[in-house]
Amino acid sequence: MENCYLVNGGRRLKGVLNLSGAKNVALKVIIASLLFEEKVVLKNIPRINDVIDLINLINSLGSRAVFVEKNTLEIDPRGLNKNVVSLFHGSKIRVSFMLLAPLLYKFSKCFIPNPGGCRIGARPIDRIVDGLVSLGVKVSYDSKTGFYQAQMSKKPAGYYRFLKPTHTGTELMIMISILSGSEVILDNCATEPEIDDLIKFLNESGAKIERDGRRIRIIGVSRLKFHRPYSIITDRNEAVTFICLTLGTGGEIFIDNLQPEVIESFIDQLKKTGATYEIRKNGIYFRRDGNLGATQVETSIHPGFMTDWQPNWAVLMTQASGRSEIIERVFENRFTYVSELKKLGAKINFLVHQVPNPSDYYFFNYDHNKIYHQKIEIIGPTPLHNGVLTITDLRAGASLAVAALIGQGESIIHQVSILERGYENFVEKTRDLGAEIRKI
Repeated sequence: MENCYLVNGGRRLKGVLNLSGAKNVALKVIIASLLFEEKVVLKNIPRINDVIDLINLINSLGSRAVFVEKNTLEIDPRGLNKNVVSLFHGSKIRVSFMLLAPLLYKFSKCFIPNPGGCRIGARPIDRIVDGLVSLGVKVSYDSKTGFYQAQMSKKPAGYYRFLKPTHTGTELMIMISILSGSEVILDNCATEPEIDDLIKFLNESGAKIERDGRRIRIIGVSRLKFHRPYSIITDRNEAVTFICLTLGTGGEIFIDNLQPEVIESFIDQLKKTGATYEIRKNGIYFRRDGNLGATQVETSIHPGFMTDWQPNWAVLMTQASGRSEIIERVFENRFTYVSELKKLGAKINFLVHQVPNPSDYYFFNYDHNKIYHQKIEIIGPTPLHNGVLTITDLRAGASLAVAALIGQGESIIHQVSILERGYENFVEKTRDLGAEIRKI
């Protein structure tokens, strides 16, 4: 199987990018479609590895999901006949845990493996389990098998406040509540636009979900009703990746169908670099005219600077004049790309980052007995050169491809199937901007 990119970098890239549908909406609306009692049609669904894996998973449970057009997916949930998600399928895609909602409504009991198959270390999923239990769902975990068992003897009702906002937790709690027939109040919820798109889809189908900032009120209904094909929003993470790529090469890009409010915190940082952007009728135009300025970035939950953006931002800052900093607050292991970027000549160092109350400051489950590396400095501008790179996670993988395309010479990137979990037609889209890249 082809799983490498051959990149000849150093070209100035420019052109137009047509964004794909948002990965972080596609996966959730596909799962939510299993709550219906009829066929559902979804549009603008990207053909990425995560979507294909999820389709294979729900088909293995008896449902039928198939692309009827290039980015139009038809889902028929009526054949759902299994309440056990296999370890094989569950380990391939982390959103598999969200199948708990439709499986509980169909069977009252289900068995789902720990997402990603990981059974050690701090599990942020514990916060989601606490929420489910607070609404009356019984959940237990077997560390020997790696499976959660969930049981719903009565429909969820009540109030739950997240200790810390969680994107996936908010979405799962919404799904478990919409057919409850009772009122559910969720507090301190995540506010990402992808969640709002899921809410819009569900409300158009008869759900009663109201958001007031970080508070969400749900009045449970008896059923959802499909009315017309639903087209999901475009992927802001893809947009940021290609902005960093083109600006890093000294180029320019117009991104079609991109709304400024969904990347507002990114634009705020981009202004500090001296790059140019222009909001137009159907999208946003970005250009780099001269040297970029260094910045200090701290990731946060929405509406802050998104953690998924910081690996690509780090690559862009290798081309900025001065000393840049990035502080990662959302995940504990988001700097896996640093050692790989150093292979291309990047000047990046880890710094000690001390804060008075780390348990409150960080959004992950902070362990005072562990040593964390949550801050880096980047010295630029640094000419990047060619190298051999290996991708270990999705967003870090995109940053390695960006760095190889900016750097001079021929590079090899291994394990690109990980990048393709979240990027549709990455090779074709970068080629359209003038890049020299092919899959081997």
